Amino acid sequence: MEKPGIRISIPGFGDRAIGIVISDYTGTLSCGGKLMPGVKGKLTELMKHVDLHIITADSYGTAGSELAGTVTPYPLKKKEGQHDVEKREYAEKFDLQHVAAFGNGNNDRLLLKRVKEAGGLAIAVDNGEGCAIDALMNAHILIAGAVNALNLLLEPMGSKATLRF
Repeated sequence: MEKPGIRISIPGFGDRAIGIVISDYTGTLSCGGKLMPGVKGKLTELMKHVDLHIITADSYGTAGSELAGTVTPYPLKKKEGQHDVEKREYAEKFDLQHVAAFGNGNNDRLLLKRVKEAGGLAIAVDNGEGCAIDALMNAHILIAGAVNALNLLLEPMGSKATLRF
């Protein structure tokens, strides 16, 4: 069964038809390796609408257990220092104009940049561990908290209010 996707119409910014969400785990959905309260429920809800991909260096080694019952995270395979390229390459398998990407670190900057350039939606998230300036500069929006970030898709009026011209 094909998922319905999420449609967002933003005056002056354009329309987005999101069918795939790609998110970092560490620092984006979690803090200190622990999934933020409320995120698991939001991910479950989001998966009713879109295909969800969590890609991660898994700095704390907790992504698999923390996400159990929702989605299996994709572990980065390239050596440290190449994770930014690997995340971008992972995303390039998809039609990026239909992708929403979430990230907070330097290793998310190329993913966010590529999605933004292709007409998708690039979202920088500060979830308590900070947000790298390069990630921020390659995003459409910065938002505090993973639950708030996921709500931008689940409740699209929030992104409309922020991104409209």
